[in-house]
Amino acid sequence: MARIAIGGMQHETNCFVPSVTDYSYFCSHRDRPPLSRGEEVLARLPGTSFAISGFLEEMASKHEIIPLLWASGGAGGYVTRDAFERIAAELVSMLSLAMPVDAVYLDLHGAMVTEDFEDGEGELLRRVRAVVGDAIPVVISLDYHANVTPEMVAFSDAMAPYLTYPHVDRIETGRRAAHALATILAKGRPRGRALRKLPFLLPLNHQCTMVDPSKAVVTLSADMEKRGDAITVAYLAGFPPSDLFDCGPSVIVHAYDQEAADRLADELAHAIALLEPSFATPMLQPDEAVKVAMRKAESANRPVIIADTQDNPGCGGSADTTGMLAALHRHGARGAALGVLCDAEAAAAAHQVGEGSVLSLALGGKSGPAGVVPFEGRFRVARLSNGQFTTTGPCVGGRTVDLGPTALLVIDGISVVVTSKRMQAHDQEVFRHLGLEPSQQKILVLKSTVHVRAHFQPIAEEVLVALAPGGHVVDPTAYDYKKLRAGVRLYPLGPAHRPRHSHQAAL
Repeated sequence: MARIAIGGMQHETNCFVPSVTDYSYFCSHRDRPPLSRGEEVLARLPGTSFAISGFLEEMASKHEIIPLLWASGGAGGYVTRDAFERIAAELVSMLSLAMPVDAVYLDLHGAMVTEDFEDGEGELLRRVRAVVGDAIPVVISLDYHANVTPEMVAFSDAMAPYLTYPHVDRIETGRRAAHALATILAKGRPRGRALRKLPFLLPLNHQCTMVDPSKAVVTLSADMEKRGDAITVAYLAGFPPSDLFDCGPSVIVHAYDQEAADRLADELAHAIALLEPSFATPMLQPDEAVKVAMRKAESANRPVIIADTQDNPGCGGSADTTGMLAALHRHGARGAALGVLCDAEAAAAAHQVGEGSVLSLALGGKSGPAGVVPFEGRFRVARLSNGQFTTTGPCVGGRTVDLGPTALLVIDGISVVVTSKRMQAHDQEVFRHLGLEPSQQKILVLKSTVHVRAHFQPIAEEVLVALAPGGHVVDPTAYDYKKLRAGVRLYPLGPAHRPRHSHQAAL
């Protein structure tokens, strides 16, 4: 029986939104548990849809588990210096006090950028390695959107990434991390490591693993891992809105033999490079998306879904932009529902007047970007809630959610779910807990990118993607990268990045 220290710090950083992610946000209960310490980790995380949940399922009965600290800030702007240093210092100090341990498992994201460190995970792993030394194995799980760096590879002994987007395999990812650690405990730390960066960025809309080419890539990576020549063979698609030198897709292999690590990494990277022309997803402007949805809805028995991809809070969007709401109203799209729009002031106003009342609101549009304005109108308060419910879908099922005061507001046949805290629209319960059945709507506009497909595509006639303004800009050429390496193509077959900042090195 081994002593295994476990913990995690997660954040997906969009470096091009004005907000920052502070310590209090990590501590808040939203669509995930708040910052958890010690026994709180074991009380809150088992049985939920996180990788650490799957790890515990596999290892808790077999080994002595030492819970450290786990925190998730979701997605948003830069992690503040205060937040990173407080959380990292507490995790590392708890690890120091727990020594000696036989192994460390960390549930990370892989795209965290802080005010001081462009590679937040690499810095955290460096500090962990400084505590445990070179002899103790460190295994990590990562989000599919991780921007993997050489430091992350060097300081870890195995990487278990999500193989799906929508992320419906978080628990299984934790189990795979547990299996990798079991191998290392039996055979020792691997010395073979290989990292390959692909020469192009991959916008999130092109990363969906429900269809090729991404489906073929993750299948190949899993098959290569099963050959037994490596402990883990990882493909990470990257998160373009993070500004760091190593942003973008990666192939990583941890193996006992360096020749095997290099051979497998080269094989997988070459296969992905050949697929570069195949990455593409059609997208529509807001008015066009609404008109297409209305036309299709006339003869459909199921809702037509529009993904409001650029205001996805799961990519750092504010979740309060109004472009799609305005387009629905402009075209008279009755029988439509939109969610999840975050406006704490509007939700509070609805609670103040009560269900059945009508009130004038300037809804949303308070956080930018330029050109986004509040949607003004008279709304009927159809239903109120405290924003507390349990998710049931395949992407984030089993989570106890607390979105604060929440309201279902209706204007001219359009229903809007308004919350006090941000949540991506990737679970139907955010509508159902307000008495609105998603499958009965003609059109559903959902602030999401790809996760929407896990719980909503099975009830949908079709899924469209719309480009209303928001903080998650789909086109990486719009980003003012300051640290991205020169020469990397900004999207598949796209233009090469030409930095305007002299310190950026060539690819």
